[in-house]
Amino acid sequence: MINTPTPRRNKIRLATLSFSILGYLMGMNVSAQSLNGAIGEVVIVPVQQSVKQVSFNQKPQLIVAEHAIIGIPLDIDIGSYVVVMTHEDNSTTEWSLEVGTKQYPEERITIEDTTQVTPPEETLERIRRESATMRQVYGLFSNQPDIKSKIILPVEGRISGVFGSRRFFNDQPRNPHSGLDVAVPTGTPIHAPADAEVALTGDFYFNGNTVMLDHGGGFVSMMCHLDRIDVSQGDKVMLGDPIGTVGTTGRSTGPHLHWSVSLSADRVDPQVFMDRVNALFGGE
Repeated sequence: MINTPTPRRNKIRLATLSFSILGYLMGMNVSAQSLNGAIGEVVIVPVQQSVKQVSFNQKPQLIVAEHAIIGIPLDIDIGSYVVVMTHEDNSTTEWSLEVGTKQYPEERITIEDTTQVTPPEETLERIRRESATMRQVYGLFSNQPDIKSKIILPVEGRISGVFGSRRFFNDQPRNPHSGLDVAVPTGTPIHAPADAEVALTGDFYFNGNTVMLDHGGGFVSMMCHLDRIDVSQGDKVMLGDPIGTVGTTGRSTGPHLHWSVSLSADRVDPQVFMDRVNALFGGE
């Protein structure tokens, strides 16, 4: 339902047409004020300058280049949802979003250190404490970022693990993979995918040496298994700045970078996120 004066509706129809073209290019099924998306992916919605907040699943969403980036979590129920745009005059515009399923691959991994599969009792408190700390950072929602160029992969290399894969460690089922793994040699420099503030650094039981970056607007990224960390909490980093080097610390079978992208505390596919956000910047 559009709760706006008649003159504004023409703008909404134009924005809908523009989004329909963008959605076609991205392979998304889009109709007037109706969206389709899959679990673990993102949906792009155009917003007017009068919009001060976009909400989905009762959470504010990231806005980049006058488009809302709607993150769909892996564990959300399949069905119909509403994306709500709140304007400066507190009127609202609504888009319906139909969330569908998606099949992710299965991945079986052998870990020689069995304590990294079934941790001993004395480490459980540490794991719970570290998980709570990371959840707190994932829940950050600082000012919307001023992203003006394409987001980059923190390292370039062979993709060794994809987002959403159903993981089995030593044949024991575990949570789906929450990020993208890039296999490169130990010591390979890792770069900031976008401007950010360093929200957290540390050595964690499963993740090893870790850096979490707050990019703004609920966009938080995490790099794990680092060999060396070259930044400190509170540092400001710019797109492409070095933040550390690739390693194999924590639960890891070889040197690689694990990169996760979180939108309003929900992990989404980093590759889909990059592709769809970067499409907003065309051939820059």
